[in-house]
Amino acid sequence: MIETERLILRRFNENDLNDVYEYLTKALPHCFFDMKVTSINEIKDKLIERIEDEFYFAITLKDSNKVIGELFGHLEDDKETFSICWLLNSKYGGKGYAYEGAKAYLSYLFKIKNIRRIYAFTEIDNFHSQKLCERLGMRKEGTFIDFISFVKDETGKKVYETTLEYAILKKEWFE
Repeated sequence: MIETERLILRRFNENDLNDVYEYLTKALPHCFFDMKVTSINEIKDKLIERIEDEFYFAITLKDSNKVIGELFGHLEDDKETFSICWLLNSKYGGKGYAYEGAKAYLSYLFKIKNIRRIYAFTEIDNFHSQKLCERLGMRKEGTFIDFISFVKDETGKKVYETTLEYAILKKEWFE
């Protein structure tokens, strides 16, 4: 468990079903389209994945324990590089929760998990995520033109997106 001024980052549990359902039924960035659900039954398997994955953290409001989003990612094969992701219930956007939670999560990854490098991908039109990366001290490392496709157009043709990569090193975090 990680505690901040207004949040508690903790492992998911079975009681989080309705809160997770609330934000996974809403509009999501393209990179999270495969996480979108349309029924409460669909969320059960996704919740089990979150419970079992040591890197999945629920972002909860300290005063109510309501889950308003999640922080997650994956550890690369070198065991010292981590790809980070964040997803916040849109009802709670613009209040600094994403920054507060992500900052605490990065600190946890660097201090407790001894990660050397953390990186994030964001679509070129996801300005909120880009701003968050920059507020966290991450630097833009690259632009990948027509890098990946998460969606198709009305004819079924893949729509490739330009993606930005941001990163920060442990030594930069502590400077």
